[in-house]
Amino acid sequence: EHSSARIERFLTLSAEANIRVANCSTPAQYFHILRRQITTQRKPLVIFTPKSLLRSTAAVSRFSELTSGEFQPVIGDSLEASNVRKIVFCTGKVYYDLVAAREAKKIDDIALVRIEELYPFPDLPVSELLAKYRSDVELVWCQEEPRNMGAWRFTYSYFKGLSRVLKYAGRTRNASPAAGSAKRHAEEQKRLIEDALK
Repeated sequence: EHSSARIERFLTLSAEANIRVANCSTPAQYFHILRRQITTQRKPLVIFTPKSLLRSTAAVSRFSELTSGEFQPVIGDSLEASNVRKIVFCTGKVYYDLVAAREAKKIDDIALVRIEELYPFPDLPVSELLAKYRSDVELVWCQEEPRNMGAWRFTYSYFKGLSRVLKYAGRTRNASPAAGSAKRHAEEQKRLIEDALK
């Protein structure tokens, strides 16, 4: 049953800094956002973190990342900015699928950027990150959810406000958030990852 974790429903409710919506991709990020919640940010917090990341060997943090540092609303890529032809923005678990595919295909000119806090949208960190890259770099939003769900429409409007064109890589519009069969889900997942990294 997916109705309790429909990120687009919470983003629709987001306005006037009333809540915070996040999708943490590492244990350190999860720790720091909870620590921030009890110290400085006393707004309702909605976190989308799937159970599969608890079992993932890729989604790990060093102990030092927990004992120091702070929550990062945007996590950039370590690729040399001058060599990048495309930046794929995403949030949550799909990042690890993109990393695995990028490594398997030996792609070294596509940067992967995680938006960890969707609302309030991190306009300034995103603008500062984009300033490091060439102005003609292609921008893509990748998500696992169908096009009419997830964070796509929400993030698209913010990038439009930054005067940047954001393309889409993900599932087509659908009435249901789930594919209905594991085989179809795997096929769709493979297709959206390929679309993002082409």
